[in-house]
Amino acid sequence: MTLPPGSPSPSYSEGKPGQSLLNGPHSYSQGEGIKAPELSSLKSMAERAALGSGLDGDIPSLHLTDRDLFSSSTAPPGPPAAPQATLSEVSIPPSLGVCPLGPVPLSKDQLYQQAMQESAWTHMPHPSDSERIRQYLMRNPCPTLPFHHQVPPPHSDSVEFYQRLSTETLFFIFYYLEGTKAQYLAAKALKKQSWRFHTKYMMWFQRHEEPKTITHEFEQGTYIYFDYEKWGQRKKEGFTFEYRYLEDRDLQ
Repeated sequence: MTLPPGSPSPSYSEGKPGQSLLNGPHSYSQGEGIKAPELSSLKSMAERAALGSGLDGDIPSLHLTDRDLFSSSTAPPGPPAAPQATLSEVSIPPSLGVCPLGPVPLSKDQLYQQAMQESAWTHMPHPSDSERIRQYLMRNPCPTLPFHHQVPPPHSDSVEFYQRLSTETLFFIFYYLEGTKAQYLAAKALKKQSWRFHTKYMMWFQRHEEPKTITHEFEQGTYIYFDYEKWGQRKKEGFTFEYRYLEDRDLQ
C-alpha cells in the first residue's frame, strides 16, 4: 500500500496523555473510573481467619509478599523425610567370627594330639639336657688303689642318684657347682626333701613346725635354714617368709 504524495505523514509526538489506544490494554493509572482489581491473597485470608477466631493480643503482621505466597503454594511437595535410624550395640562372641556356625567337634585323633601337645608343654627340655657328661678331672690327682672307683659311677646324672646323697653333699653341689646340671639335680633333690630357696638371702629354708601365721603374702613361724657362710644348719624362730622371695619354679 502506497500513500499519495500529497497526504500528510502521521506525527507520533502529538499523542495526549489522557487518550488511550483503541486496541491496546487499559491504563489503570491514568483513568479515573478504572481501578486495579483487588486480588485475594493467602495473606488477607490468614489475617481474616485470625481475627475471626477471637485470639487475644496483637497479631503480628505477616511480612509476606504475593510472590512468596504464590511461589510457596505452587511449589511441588518434596520427598518425605526419611525416619532417623537408631543405633544400638550388639555383643557378638569372638568365636563366631572364626566359626559362624559354631565350634566343630574334634575327632578322637585330634583330641589325642591336643593332649600330647599339652603334656609336652609341661615337660619342656632344658639347655642342660643337651650337655655332655663331663669326665671328672681331679685337681690334685694322686695314685689310688685299683679296688677304688676310677671312673664316676653309672647313672650319676639322675635324680634318683642325687636323692641318695646326704643333705650336706647336696648343699655343696648347689653352691660350688654353679651353672651345671649337677646344681640343677641337687636343687631338685632338695625340693623333694621340703627345702625351699629364699631368693633374697640366697639360702635354703625348711619348716621346723607348722607356721603360726599364714596369709596370701607371707607365713611366719620357726624355720631351719642352711648357712653357707658358716656351713651349718641353724634355727630361726619367728621368721617371716615372704612369698615374693620364694623360688617356686617347678623343676621337671
